[in-house]
Amino acid sequence: FFLDEFGIENDEAWLPDTFGFAAGLPQIIKAAGSKYLLTQKISWSQTNKFPHHTFQWEGIDGTRIFTHFPPVDTYNCSMKGSEIAHAVRNFKDKGAARHSLAPTGWGDGGGGTTREMVAKAARLHSLEGSATVTWETPSEFFAQAAAEYPEPPVWAGELYLELHRGTLTSQARTKQGNRRSEHLLREAELWAATAAVRTGFPYPYEELDRIWKTVLLHQFHDILPGSSIAWVHREARATYERVAADLNGIIDAAQRALAGEGDVPLVFNAAPHARAGVPAGGAAAAGGDRPARPAARPGGGYVLDNGLVRIEIDERGLVVSALDLEADREAIAPGEAGNLLQLHPDFPNMWDAWDVDKFYRNTVTDLTDADELTATEDGVRVVRSFGSSRVTQLLSLAPGERRLEVDTEVDWHETEKFLKLAFPLDLHAERYASETQFGHFHRPTHTNTSWEAAKFEACNHRFVHLEEPGWGVAVVNDSTYGHDVTRTVRTEGDRGTTTTVRVSLLRAPRFPDPETDQGVHRFRHALVVGAGIGDAVREGWRINLPERRLTGAGEVVPLVTVDRDSVVITAVKLADDGSGDVVVRFHEAHGGRARATLTTGFRATGVQVTDLLERPLADTEPPALDGDRIPVRLRPFELMTLRLKRA
Repeated sequence: FFLDEFGIENDEAWLPDTFGFAAGLPQIIKAAGSKYLLTQKISWSQTNKFPHHTFQWEGIDGTRIFTHFPPVDTYNCSMKGSEIAHAVRNFKDKGAARHSLAPTGWGDGGGGTTREMVAKAARLHSLEGSATVTWETPSEFFAQAAAEYPEPPVWAGELYLELHRGTLTSQARTKQGNRRSEHLLREAELWAATAAVRTGFPYPYEELDRIWKTVLLHQFHDILPGSSIAWVHREARATYERVAADLNGIIDAAQRALAGEGDVPLVFNAAPHARAGVPAGGAAAAGGDRPARPAARPGGGYVLDNGLVRIEIDERGLVVSALDLEADREAIAPGEAGNLLQLHPDFPNMWDAWDVDKFYRNTVTDLTDADELTATEDGVRVVRSFGSSRVTQLLSLAPGERRLEVDTEVDWHETEKFLKLAFPLDLHAERYASETQFGHFHRPTHTNTSWEAAKFEACNHRFVHLEEPGWGVAVVNDSTYGHDVTRTVRTEGDRGTTTTVRVSLLRAPRFPDPETDQGVHRFRHALVVGAGIGDAVREGWRINLPERRLTGAGEVVPLVTVDRDSVVITAVKLADDGSGDVVVRFHEAHGGRARATLTTGFRATGVQVTDLLERPLADTEPPALDGDRIPVRLRPFELMTLRLKRA
């Protein structure tokens, strides 16, 4: 059935890709009137709803990109006449546009284009009654397609794929390896660049270039989605361990060069916001404050209170209250409990590692029985067991913060199960913010239409944020992506709205890896009470870039600082061309306009605006350089890269 579903005739040509081996990239064919799709299934659930195949996609910052969904409905086009005819019939922009793509070859890494496909394409080059088929590169196609369709329709916002939602969670170790590699690379560039400018530390150009390429390679489908065979993920885990060791070596060497000789305890802060008196991108003397100490709770359990937030944990180890003391506002919905682990059966109709189907919600087991509940110096420790698995959690409340940290270790030995972590919140919000790269976008919490109902599992990066005007809650994470947000109206009491955020922790599909995610996993999440969008941004970065401690001579001044929290510096590095110039990348992160000033901790003699590849943008006026100060203005979510020439 699987092969018939895709209309595949050659089993041996398809199976290598299905089971995760990478081969050559397929050739690209242009056919007048074609169509694109990851699988036929997607066309039924996704592109048939979408009114265009050629359009401009508008991102969160207002940038528009010419975009094409090839109407041939497959990335495995074999140049059959029926496929080309389907592409012509299906092309929704014919009349306004004349050209479309037919990506050709067996699979995305399944063997590439065959002689038979090439021969069929040659016959279709000039065949009466058929679209004209010619070989072209993608760049040639897009140049011609954009020229013939100068004002295509615009689609603003998310292009949600109504399929393969399980890939947001499958193979947790692979996803953690990717997330942690991304942040370790940021740290390595930051500290190596700072040490190079301050101390003459040898900047590891070649090593960083090699590691970047390795991390990007592992974002290939089906590695990062978690849908490869076991061998692939074993190799990926080993690679991520080597990447972490190499990057931690660079970070340690650079920080030691910066710290110098001495016995002063220092905290290095790689996050883009100051933390406990330590500036972003710098180091300062370490503080000694410890998390809130647990106190006994009447009726059982414990209370954590740091003067800003009061957390009540009942005898089951569940959070029954998260009170913002200043606002006198409760975050947890009446009669509900947060930090609730929920277990679902997980039997998708097709493609185990790829899919999660909505009916999984029909059956749920709340894991409320605690084997152990103990107070420690750092918080409250909870131990639970279920099936053949065991969960150990530490709930802690940092001093001076509105952040309840939940450190979860799962010894996972389930199969065909789906584990979620739930926080039912006393919030009425018709939409919520979900972080993506260089910003966030909003999704509805309701299901008014089939499109909204289809988003029963969605993706975020570092945070999810919900808000009523003036008060909100964020859930941040260090390595998970899948989540769901639902809401109900309470039928008793105040008849308010309960909006539940659930984080997807683990799955256990049997195919194509029968041992998917068996073993020990560790996740870090935090519930941020009374959080605005800026708090969500800040806490999301902090949990992914924990502080590092070592001893040295004294504080380290940041290489570059910015005076506005909504402007987030995401990269500080030396230019790839070896010139020694400093490259700084930053963006507006709150969704509003920003005027800010960058301050350099070194003598800069010139400023250039560049693209992401550090190529100068000749048509963009660079900001003025006033001594060590560079004033900038940013649109909502605008991304900017500056190249600073050193004296």
